Amino acid sequence: MNIKKGPIAQMGKLHRLRDVGRPARRPHRQTFFSRAELNQLLSLYSRRVMSGEWRDYAIDQQGDTAMFSVYRHAHERPLYTIAKKSGANGRGTEFWVCRDRERLASTACLAEALTVFRPALRVVS
Repeated sequence: MNIKKGPIAQMGKLHRLRDVGRPARRPHRQTFFSRAELNQLLSLYSRRVMSGEWRDYAIDQQGDTAMFSVYRHAHERPLYTIAKKSGANGRGTEFWVCRDRERLASTACLAEALTVFRPALRVVS
C-alpha cells in the first residue's frame, strides 16, 4: 500500500488536508494608484520640492488603501498623507488628504482632493 503525505486526490481534484473543512476565502481586493494618479501626485511633489517645502515621499499599500506620504525630513512623521481607499462591494473609490490625524479633504476625485495644496490667492500691490 502506497500512502503519500500532503495533497490528496479525490475525483481528479487536489485538496490539501489543512484546507479541508475551512470555508473558502474571498480574495482580498488590493488598491493601487493608477499611472495618471501617480503623475498628478508626483507633479505636485516636484513643484513642492522645487519650492523647498518637501524633501521626501513614500508610497505604501495596505489592503484596500494606497497611500502617498510626503515629508520635510525623512526621519520625521509625514507632513501630509494622500490616501486612495476603495469602497466595499464596488462602491467606488474615495481620496483623502490628511495632516496628522486631521482629514483636510475627502472626495471621489484626486484632482479635487489636491486643491488643498493650491496656494491661496493674495493681493499684490
